[in-house]
Amino acid sequence: GVSGGVWGLHEGYGLMVGGSDADVARAMPIFDTLRPEGDVADGFVHAGPVGAGHYAKMVHNGIEYGLMHAYAEGYELLAAEELITDPQAVIQAWTNGTVVRSWLQQLLAKALKEDPGFSAISGYTEDSGEGRWTVEEAISHRVPMPVIAASL
Repeated sequence: GVSGGVWGLHEGYGLMVGGSDADVARAMPIFDTLRPEGDVADGFVHAGPVGAGHYAKMVHNGIEYGLMHAYAEGYELLAAEELITDPQAVIQAWTNGTVVRSWLQQLLAKALKEDPGFSAISGYTEDSGEGRWTVEEAISHRVPMPVIAASL
């Protein structure tokens, strides 16, 4: 699994690999070339046997769903409150040094600046499957996931 999307070259990315110890060790020169610069543990993980990398990426995407849902709820509340005169400016102010800052949050601030109120964006998004798979796995492992489930 690879996280970072098309912006990974500039924003950073993470590699989550599955495979036997021997196979990963043999391919490590390739992974060392592909992984982000810096400490190996900050952008690369041998997550376990075959399939573990994709499983780790699935959980990552489920968390992403939950984060986006929380940011959306926060935006909705800011936009609904008369005291808040510029929800985009509030969200923009959170991009540096606050505990809720993240790349997703920065993308939200940018999107609001370009399209206040999201008038050009549909209120509906297709289920791509990763969040659903995460919730199904949570059910099979008896792990509560109310935030990620709600984000679906």
